[in-house]
Amino acid sequence: MESISKNNFSRRNFLKASVLASGGLLIGFNLLTACKPEAVMPVDITKLNFNDFNAFIKISDDGYVTIFSPNPEIGQGVKTAMPMLIAEELDVEWSKVNVAQGNLDTNNFTRQLAGGSQSIRFGWDALRQTGATTKQMLVNAAAAKWNVDANTCKASKGVITNANGDTLGYGDVVKEAALLEVPENVKLKEAKDYTIIGQEIVNVDIDKIITGKPLFGLDYKTDGMVIATVLRPPAFGQILESFDATEAKKVKGVIDVITIGDKIRKYVASGKKNWTFTMSKTDKVVVIAESTWAAIKGKKALTAIWKEDSNLESTENHDTVLTDILDGKNLDTRREDGNIKKAFATADKVIEKTYHSPFLPHNCMEPMNFYADVTSEKIHLAGPVQTPEFAANVVADLLDFDIDKISLEMTRMGGGFGRRLYADFVYEAAEISNAIKKPVKLVSTREDDMTTGVYKPAVKYRIKAALKDGVVTGYHLKEAAVNGNMYGLIPNFFPAGCIPNYKVETGSYNSNITTGAWRAPYTNFLAFAEQSFFDELASELNVDAIQLRLDLLQNVKGTTDNKIEYSGQRMEDTIKLVKEKGNWGKTEEGVYQGFSAYYSHNTHVAEIADIVLKDGFPVVKKVTVAVDCGIVVNPTGARNQVEGGVLDGIGHAMYADFSFKDGKPNAKNFDTYRLIRMQETPKVEVYFVENDLSPTGLGEPGLPPAGGAVANAINAALGKRIYKQPFINELKESSVLG
Repeated sequence: MESISKNNFSRRNFLKASVLASGGLLIGFNLLTACKPEAVMPVDITKLNFNDFNAFIKISDDGYVTIFSPNPEIGQGVKTAMPMLIAEELDVEWSKVNVAQGNLDTNNFTRQLAGGSQSIRFGWDALRQTGATTKQMLVNAAAAKWNVDANTCKASKGVITNANGDTLGYGDVVKEAALLEVPENVKLKEAKDYTIIGQEIVNVDIDKIITGKPLFGLDYKTDGMVIATVLRPPAFGQILESFDATEAKKVKGVIDVITIGDKIRKYVASGKKNWTFTMSKTDKVVVIAESTWAAIKGKKALTAIWKEDSNLESTENHDTVLTDILDGKNLDTRREDGNIKKAFATADKVIEKTYHSPFLPHNCMEPMNFYADVTSEKIHLAGPVQTPEFAANVVADLLDFDIDKISLEMTRMGGGFGRRLYADFVYEAAEISNAIKKPVKLVSTREDDMTTGVYKPAVKYRIKAALKDGVVTGYHLKEAAVNGNMYGLIPNFFPAGCIPNYKVETGSYNSNITTGAWRAPYTNFLAFAEQSFFDELASELNVDAIQLRLDLLQNVKGTTDNKIEYSGQRMEDTIKLVKEKGNWGKTEEGVYQGFSAYYSHNTHVAEIADIVLKDGFPVVKKVTVAVDCGIVVNPTGARNQVEGGVLDGIGHAMYADFSFKDGKPNAKNFDTYRLIRMQETPKVEVYFVENDLSPTGLGEPGLPPAGGAVANAINAALGKRIYKQPFINELKESSVLG
């Protein structure tokens, strides 16, 4: 992997200036090698000699451009969309752009992290500024060569032209330009002048992905590398007592069997833990082998005895504990408007419902894996992780190394969904390599991934509404969750500001089962609960489900409450678009509709699900989606993100179930853990609200409304309200279905 130049102070200064221009936060980017899949490069762009320009950009003498991507790619499309921002303002032809993945580099890049659907949002100003500033420096260099005023020159498609019609390519002036002072306050393009932003651009890695080229962590190899698998406790609450490796060492290809854990325990005792650390103090048994197959076979041959260290928890107990929290008085108030007690005391009617969601594993297509090579002088790490800087810092503390002696190389990830925010697999790989003094790649099996965490926490919501004179006058939301509660902004999402008397309370149960962020944390289930509840309120008030939301949104328009996170007008526009495109209330006989709308990750989304009944069972045929995410940088990638989020949301709401008995998960692989099947996926139609506002997130916002839309459609078809996920369990119990 070619390293990013750090030689030129002005280049580094330029990078940081561009980052600061957006508020100091820059998230991932990367780029494409061709604008069409069938396009053929006139040269092999990856083999050209490029001149360093800054930490982001290299330009060849031929005018081709390489852009380094500093952030992890987990399938959210930042390797394609974010470099489009630079290329747009740089005014270089997309077909002349090459991408290289940057390594972890805290000197030149900031917030090298994939999470929260924030990459485009935070990169929007900074990356355009990067491209525009680079272009101006190239123009200034050309003007100096011609001895003319730079204001009389212009650049387009990688060519600089002066008033006399003379031209110079970017490659002709790149070396001189890189040495110039960095201009400030360069002018950015207006939206009407975009030639790349808004175009349909295919995934930068698509050719390599479909032809099986090495891109992912599991593909990573070095000479002398060995493979490691780890045997962990079969139940949460257990630790290792003893083990016998006799049979494991007989397996052909097994090199050794060791234990790790001492470094982890010392790190935990130091109190230096950060939020990405989710590891127990137990020793773990590690099989070192020549191949993945030998390592896995050796691990199966191990005999281990585990002892109880803390409670062996069960889902039945969790259910009771979470209900007790909702019934109790020890809740934290997250937001309170008006007089909630008075609203309920004077209501004509009070509606109260409770909603249940189980733990869920992430189940990334690529199981957890990571490479580590620890020597006495340096540490080299490589693999798929969403939080590379956090991971490197923990490894430095774990092994008592200077952070400057640690390098981390990022590979593409076969899924993340929040699981790879928690870098336990990185720390294990580093501890193993440190112990055996060899380069090692840690490889987990599907069973390892599913049974040892990290999970979406089990959650319960209780929602109560006061109805008075045909309107909603009070709203009280309670949350009970395992290992933490909704993050601080969520209480200010819809319907905050729409209802005069409004309160959100939360309570948590501390469990030894490791939990963490799971695609659209908390809103992934809260949206279903709230949107199902509002559908029920609409029925109670005898008003159209969409009209109820539109009426409520009028109350938040023009609000002076700066805590409100969403826009009443933008949500209204999004709802009206989906109502039109989804033919709300105008479907053919036998088609039942459900509506849901939700704001999360700075994006407004509304969805209509169409279902039919097949042998009495609801089948989702189509989901119409309207999205306001501001300017759509890459429509191809944007649609992919929304479609994927909708299917993910439907699949998990309908089928995904996960429970514990005496600390042990009930499922170990896809034969016992139900996911949506290809033949069950509906058609998803995506429409974007057109505006010139800065772009917002897309990796997660499409998921939260999906479950609510389907649940409301099921009610329209069967007259059955669903309060628990997965829906399949409640549908099986339905008397309507026999």
